[in-house]
Amino acid sequence: MMKILIADRTHDVLEKRLQEAGFEVSVEPDHDYQSLAQAAQGCVGLVVRSKVNIDKAFIDAVPSLRCIGRVGAGMETIDVDYAEAHGVRCLNSPEGNRDAVGEHTVGLLLALLDNIARADAEVRKGMWQREANRGRELGGLTVGIIGMGNMGQAFARRLTGFGCRVMYYDKYREDEVKGIEQVTLERLQQEADVVSFHVPLTDETHHYLDATFIEAMAKPFYLLNTSRGAVVDTEALVAGLESGKVLGAGLDVLEYENMQADGLGEVPESVQYLMECPHTVLTPHVAGWTVESKYKLAAVLADKMIEVLK
Repeated sequence: MMKILIADRTHDVLEKRLQEAGFEVSVEPDHDYQSLAQAAQGCVGLVVRSKVNIDKAFIDAVPSLRCIGRVGAGMETIDVDYAEAHGVRCLNSPEGNRDAVGEHTVGLLLALLDNIARADAEVRKGMWQREANRGRELGGLTVGIIGMGNMGQAFARRLTGFGCRVMYYDKYREDEVKGIEQVTLERLQQEADVVSFHVPLTDETHHYLDATFIEAMAKPFYLLNTSRGAVVDTEALVAGLESGKVLGAGLDVLEYENMQADGLGEVPESVQYLMECPHTVLTPHVAGWTVESKYKLAAVLADKMIEVLK
């Protein structure tokens, strides 16, 4: 019987479907790099979490592997090119939480435009500042989406009912997305009032939004990031907020999310600024975390792994 190791905490539908397909499944979510490489010996399939890097040495150390799965979208902790070149399929399940991310991103945008978080905090303190919290309507704005994969498309679909103009830039997408205007990055920077990032974290997208990007924007703009924290250069964002070029930022992800894991000890001044700034809305990397998405993420990955391994 072929063995699969699930080294993550996920919905039990993943284990159930794999077992029903005839695999011997073990669920062991607490491994570190060394113990995971040992536990995976003899396994044809491995489901990993983002806390462990699956590098060349790991792949070489587990020659039985035919498939590595991630419950979610991010694959930056897996050397996908090396794995695929050595016959190991790398699978993820962005279809499972794209709806959650699309809805959450709309929520961040509306919270920014209508000062919802700031106004809520003020009212709880007994402050009733109506004029200071006068909002903006989404219908008259142009939203520029960078990255038109599962998440970008889900966000775009949810914007259609607001009457706003939606455009996108995706360097790697050859086919057009029906009903959404495809533009160059330069045009997006000239016309967008809102910029939303929906890209994977790679060497190319690291600090995609930096001082140069902000300077290239023709108008003051709102920033949304529900992809990966390091896509945004925190120092550049702070400078943009201070200058007024960035009107507000809705961030589900931060460049430094776990201060201890990043070896920082104390919260960097730039992150502290984001936490205290009245023009930011911050959530703890939960855009894709809903009751529904927990099930769908696991179910989608199970189906993909069964198709590859059977």
